[in-house]
Formats: sequence, structure tokens, C-alpha cells
Amino acid sequence: MSAAARARKAWEQTMSPSSRIHVPVLAGELVELVAPQAGETVIDCTFGGGGHARLVADRIGPRGTLIAIDRDPVAGRRFEQFADEVSCRTRFIPMEFSTALKTLQDEGVRADGLYMDLGMSSLQVDAPERGFSYSHDAPLDMRMDPRQELTAAEILNEWPESRIVQILRGLGEERFAGGIAREVVRRRPLETTSDFVDAIKAGMPTAARFGSGHPARRSFQALRIAVNGELDSIDAALPLAWDTLEIHGRMAVISFHSLEDRRVKRFFASLAVGCTCPPDLPVCVCGHEPEAELLTRRSIVADERELEANPRSRSARLRGALKLAERTAS
Repeated sequence: MSAAARARKAWEQTMSPSSRIHVPVLAGELVELVAPQAGETVIDCTFGGGGHARLVADRIGPRGTLIAIDRDPVAGRRFEQFADEVSCRTRFIPMEFSTALKTLQDEGVRADGLYMDLGMSSLQVDAPERGFSYSHDAPLDMRMDPRQELTAAEILNEWPESRIVQILRGLGEERFAGGIAREVVRRRPLETTSDFVDAIKAGMPTAARFGSGHPARRSFQALRIAVNGELDSIDAALPLAWDTLEIHGRMAVISFHSLEDRRVKRFFASLAVGCTCPPDLPVCVCGHEPEAELLTRRSIVADERELEANPRSRSARLRGALKLAERTAS
């Protein structure tokens, strides 16, 4: 049995019954990359249902500290229960993760391990009233933090058609963005997720509605990313997270679509670059040393067992890196 499989089995055995609602993706593999040790400080940037955190808490033990971050109030309530059940020291920061990491940096906090799960928590997807799912009729909300003002309804009903096209095409890679945006504008005001699904279907060629997957999947993804500013958050959070790590600390990130994974891959790759001298120079004169060692040459994906147990893991990609030196200011 691999180390990842052993970690996953340990997670299954140690969960309380109330925690088994949430199924973390690539749990064993992530913990194997982060490799938390007794007494260490680890930061969970996306606490969600706490599935990954539970495994980490068990590894770092009573002398360790787990700092959890999540802007979703539901995750905050779940953390209260989690903190009562684990033996390590805990802290919860109810903020968007780039803001929280800047706060920790200002406090001088350093971590031995850090990880992010950039996917939607099942606590969000399975709450129909929050409007994240195209499978339920619900208000057009999609806010991860209910305190923010911008909602999906505001974008669809008030933003110009050209910006909606940009969102659907750029954030959802939707081929029929133009037709869908025209239908959205024509049908205003849209009030529910079903209204949006109807506009999506009407804006697509008939044949495209019956392809692989639900026809609204890409458009819902794009709108959710726009509402929550997810890509901007990732761009801001990656360097902050790396700077928060101690030397020899480990960072792991799970992403769920190409726009996220591309950012993570490029960020880690940029840190792992060594000599930057022209290849025809006989001796290195730049003196540049790599700041990271890649722990994953290729992204780690879910195995058949996990795919069968948790279909949401199908698009998950896990990457990790070991910190060798402080990041050079750009």
C-alpha cells in the first residue's frame, strides 16, 4: 500500500460521523506531499469541510499548530466543531486567502507546510439556495462570502453584453459565449439559476446541448469565478503563500480546471529555474540558484478507486514544491 493510500485510509478511520459528509479530493496524496511532522505549523488556505485538515492535525499532534483560512461562514462553523475534535493548536481566519496570508505575513507567522484546495467545497455545491449548481433552481447568488456585494444576478442583469462574453469565453472557455450572452441580455431580468440555464441552452446550437457533460457547466464555472474574483485571488495568494513558508517547507495546491492549474504550474516552475545564462556561455555568470524543488514533475490525479468513490475528483490536479531559498523580489 502506498503512503498516499495509507494516509487516505487513516483519514477514513479517524473521521467523526458528522465529518463524513465532506469528501476531500486527493487527501492522501496531498498529505504525502506536504509531509507534516509533529510540532510543525501548517496553513490550510481553503479549509472548506476540513477533510484535509483532519489528516494534517493528526500528523502534527498536540505540539503542532494548524491555521485554517476560509471566507465562507459555513466553513467557519464547521471549524468550531473541528477544533474541538483535534489535539493540535488551531486558529481560524475568516477571510479570502490572499488577504489572510498577507495578514499572517504582517504578523511574522511562518509555516512548515501550506496547502490550497482551489475547488468548490461540497458544503457550497450541495446548498441549493446559494446558486452554485445548475441542478437546482435557486437565486442567482454564487457568493463564497455572503458579505460581499457583487452577486451573479448583478453581473447577468447589469453588466454589458461584451463583458459577459469576456467572462464566459475567458473564464469558462465557452465556445458559444456570444450567443449565450445575447440570450442573457434579451431575457433580462434573470432571477434564478434556471433562468440562466435556459438562456445558456437557447444561446447554443441544438447539437451542442447534447455533448459531453451538462451544457451549463462551463458558463456556471465562469460566472462563479467572476463573482468571487477567484483567479485574481490565486495570482495574489501564490507568492504570499510561498513567502510565508520556512526554508525546506512544502507547499501543495489542488486545482480543478486549466486556468488554475496553469497558474500553479507556471509559478512553481519559475521558482525551480536555476542558471539563466545563455546556453553558449561555458561558465555560469548569473549565479542564480533555484528557489524551489518540484515535488511533482507532472500533476497528480485521482486513481480509479477515488474516481469511483468521488466523481468530483475527476478534474483535480495536484502539484507541490519544496522551498530551497527565499523568493527573489521581482
